[in-house]
Amino acid sequence: LKTADSPSERVAIGLSNEFPSVAHIAPMLSLGNSYNAEDLKSFDEKIKKLVERDSIEYTVEPKFDGTGISLVYLQNQLDRAVTRGDGAVGEQITNNAKTLKSIPLSADFSSKNIDAIEIRGEVLIRKSTFEAMNKRREAAGEKTFANARNTAAGAMRQKDPSEVAKRGLEAFVYYVGHAVDTAGDSQLIGEIPTHHKSLELLYEMGFKAPMQEITKCSDIEAVIKCVEDWESKREDYPYEIDGMVVKVNELALQEQLGATSHHPRWAIAFKFKAKETTTRLLDIEYQVGRTGAITPVAKLEPAALAGVTVSSISIHNEEYIQEKDIRIGDTVVIERAGDVIPQIVRVVEAARTGKEQVVAFPKNCPDCSTELTRPEGEAAWRCPNRACPSQIVECMIHFVSRDALDIEGLGKSQVQRFYELGHLKGIADIFALPFEELEQLEGLGKRSVSKLKKAIEASKTKGLEKLLYGLGIRHVGKGTAKIFSKQVDDLRDLASWDKEQMEALEDVGPIVAQSILDWFSDPLSQQLLADLAAAGVNLKGTKSSSGAEETTGIFSGTTWLFTGTLENMGRKEAGALVETLGGKLLSGVSSKLNYLVAGAKAGSKLTKAQKIDSVEILTEEAFLAMLPS
Repeated sequence: LKTADSPSERVAIGLSNEFPSVAHIAPMLSLGNSYNAEDLKSFDEKIKKLVERDSIEYTVEPKFDGTGISLVYLQNQLDRAVTRGDGAVGEQITNNAKTLKSIPLSADFSSKNIDAIEIRGEVLIRKSTFEAMNKRREAAGEKTFANARNTAAGAMRQKDPSEVAKRGLEAFVYYVGHAVDTAGDSQLIGEIPTHHKSLELLYEMGFKAPMQEITKCSDIEAVIKCVEDWESKREDYPYEIDGMVVKVNELALQEQLGATSHHPRWAIAFKFKAKETTTRLLDIEYQVGRTGAITPVAKLEPAALAGVTVSSISIHNEEYIQEKDIRIGDTVVIERAGDVIPQIVRVVEAARTGKEQVVAFPKNCPDCSTELTRPEGEAAWRCPNRACPSQIVECMIHFVSRDALDIEGLGKSQVQRFYELGHLKGIADIFALPFEELEQLEGLGKRSVSKLKKAIEASKTKGLEKLLYGLGIRHVGKGTAKIFSKQVDDLRDLASWDKEQMEALEDVGPIVAQSILDWFSDPLSQQLLADLAAAGVNLKGTKSSSGAEETTGIFSGTTWLFTGTLENMGRKEAGALVETLGGKLLSGVSSKLNYLVAGAKAGSKLTKAQKIDSVEILTEEAFLAMLPS
């Protein structure tokens, strides 16, 4: 008899040619971090103050080191599985998720009066499974996997579900984000009053919930003892964990506490201390970044650390080397901060033999030999030559990256290859690649080149914020690019702006403004923009279309700006609230501004506003008091 969980239902699915983007029912937010008992006590005090309670019950459970997943069940059947993605939108990987035996294809949620439910979880690999898989690959002469986390994440994006099934993946579920009956009424809080109860329900339904691992704690002192106990035994646990997650147990309190734009207020991650090991520093190489920054990279004797083999570590800059007295030939202690980024913690001076070499930082660019400069107040030495080959290649790699123009098929290796072959000499050449010649290259062919051509054409129509970020202007991140894209009709208009205009925009300070001014005044930049325009790349901003239709509400006809750190919500959240009530957000302080809400550590915007009599300055508490109850 064929059942919903039969093997044929799980793997006989065929190839997945693509993973369509899917919006999450509610954002999959990141967690705030804590590192010691004082951080946890501060978290507890803040919650008690917000909900006006003397004591809070918490749950503590492992923070699994895998890849996030969202599972949606409709009328008892698995409808879709989605990766975390950017937290708002992920990729649908349902066919791959169905190969995991720990994910039920159906569950009797209707017996609990639940018609639709969204469950959050983590896909990971048991330590013993990962080690055995690597031994098999090594014996077969295949490349071994570096770490369990990346292996799990990569496996879930395999195009062939049968390959996913071979990886031995498991899925732990840790949170119910949404559960409604046939009328659309929530079954959380009333029917499922606590987080612990929600996991019990999932466990009963056949999910792999951490019921043996989760601990209910009556107060924060019990939480502190629990996380310390887990830290002492983390190596004995069969799965990789990098900390513990502390959550308010009552769902009604979770709802009352809500979330900032970044993380829920009712949960926090307690991060374990980084793992350490020792190795020997063999040499230092120097890399040139897209902005000309020279980064020294320590080449090490390969060392196993927290599930990965480390052989290279960035050592930041000359001051870092001098401060730690790092010498070539030293025995060094390395760790992975947050079990992610490796770094040199200290030198083992007792192990020195006298043969170690003091590091002489280069005076000239290791690629183009231009004399290096170090601007006043900065730690990094820089190559000022924008024609430096390394900078050109790194700029192109950044330009085609996912957060910029996102040109699929033109990754780092292809950019480097095309540059070495002379097909790419700069960003503008991306739009003039000789596709017929590329078809003759080994590893390409008509189909691959055709896809690349389509991806390049599609990139021409991306929003201006993507292009501006992709240009790689120093200090211009995704947020700044978005701000400026809304202020111009055409990107080239910024060439006529002055520094004061730029600094009037929200979150744009003098350093960012000067960097943009310098870039747009450079003849190389002006030529690049002209070439991009000639190639048909979109340079149009959204200023002309940003005049939204008038709204009504208690703040209708008023203008607002938020600065500093708000205690009860993020600035984006507060701004969105103002807009729903009819107000308009401004990007800078001027005589057009009616209200400035100043949180903690408010800076130059508050100073400017204090000089304009027509601007009313509010505390966060005064702002909240104006909101409708």
